[in-house]
Amino acid sequence: MSPTETDILRQLAAAGLKPPRSVTLAVTNQCNLSCQHCWPLSGPDQEAPVVPGGRVLDVMAGFAALGAEKIVVTGGEPLTHPDWVELLTFACELPGVVEVRLQTNAILITPDEVAALLPLKDRGLIIQTSLEGASPPAHDRVRGEGSFAQTLQGLRLLEQSGLAPQICITFTEMQHNFGELPNLLALTDRMGIGRFVSGTLVRGGRAMQSLGLLPPTSQQYESLLAHYRRDPAFRERYRRIGNVAALEWRRETAEGANICCDFVETPYVTAEGRLYPCVMLHADDYAATGVYDRPLTAAIAEKITAWSRLTEINRTRRTRLQACQGCPDHGRCRAGCMGRAFSAYGDFFAVEDRCGLRQAVYDWQGEEP
Repeated sequence: MSPTETDILRQLAAAGLKPPRSVTLAVTNQCNLSCQHCWPLSGPDQEAPVVPGGRVLDVMAGFAALGAEKIVVTGGEPLTHPDWVELLTFACELPGVVEVRLQTNAILITPDEVAALLPLKDRGLIIQTSLEGASPPAHDRVRGEGSFAQTLQGLRLLEQSGLAPQICITFTEMQHNFGELPNLLALTDRMGIGRFVSGTLVRGGRAMQSLGLLPPTSQQYESLLAHYRRDPAFRERYRRIGNVAALEWRRETAEGANICCDFVETPYVTAEGRLYPCVMLHADDYAATGVYDRPLTAAIAEKITAWSRLTEINRTRRTRLQACQGCPDHGRCRAGCMGRAFSAYGDFFAVEDRCGLRQAVYDWQGEEP
């Protein structure tokens, strides 16, 4: 007999783990694009897995019963899933769920898709779409020729329907596109879009082989800080709708930084049914398997002990990382994100890939954002 939700919550607490709060579910690996930095290696492969809709609904309900408040529906491209409307509608109706986030490249958005999304407008729906620049060259270099224009067309349809406040634009910070960030923030604001979030390129999936994609330099981060200081229009936009790593790092203190999540608050389930305890930590040895084929509680119960070990590993990173010893800022970053470190280097005790960038931001001499 599978453990009950009450059993699982009790076992998680006893192991020093947090219950799920924000759950990311990949419902398919099929996608109309083959982006160079795609973590799950999705693309237009007809053999890529598509999770049956009924199984997705069961897992959504299972996480909601454990207290999840946010469900992220991702892929691949979720709009290629034949039951995507039913999945989103079901998630929006789950007790306790206050946000349902659709991660889509928006290329497949037509008036029919808009009509299906409109009834969910005031029921917790957020539409997350990535733009990798404010112009076609920067974006298309990563996501394919013509994709910028196609994504913008989908966003315009959403804007015209009144869904712009429900849109969140995400931007992957790379060397070739970092300078476009202010213009992209301005474009986002002109469209009435509700949120703009950026984050540094993660060295995982295809990005491991995409030699032309590089993270920003320290000098680029310093230039952004200077731009923030001298441009009042940029500051005003940012304070209303923006969240950019370099600017947020300046606010961190030894008491306030929260770099790594507490397991299992942000779990991630792949289209193959692997459950990782954090959306950023893709370590197969710590993944529950067969999540779409058996009770969720049974899958979680098998890995509670392993996830507890991960928590202890994360706690000891600051004392074991040589780079942290004597660093005046290590109390602010708290050794960074273990998931990013593992993704980039395959080692829980590797230095996080943004360490040098953080130090440049912390040491920058200028007014606080």
